[in-house]
Amino acid sequence: MNSIARHLSFFFGSQGVNSLSRELQAYQIQQWRGIRVKVFNGNLEHALTVMQRKMQSSGIERLIKREQLHHIKNSEKRVLARKNLQRKIKSQEYCRKLKALLMKKVRGL
Repeated sequence: MNSIARHLSFFFGSQGVNSLSRELQAYQIQQWRGIRVKVFNGNLEHALTVMQRKMQSSGIERLIKREQLHHIKNSEKRVLARKNLQRKIKSQEYCRKLKALLMKKVRGL
């Protein structure tokens, strides 16, 4: 790291290297983030269930499923399409209600 900083100081100056080294440190810290689970008394089964719960709550499981490139059954496609449509309709209804409330507030009703 120091050798890289010395070489880059020639091109960017000392301030550029400091900001670059801070970015590298932030990137390294970000790489270490993730789900951590402690195993107590060698109980791996419990640790796996805790990890699975944490993955579901953090949304990592959805990201992994979204990245899979295997075949999706037509029934699954229909279910996903229906859920997306319901989400879209709910969002539109919410926007319509919010717009009506704002119009009443602007008009002073």
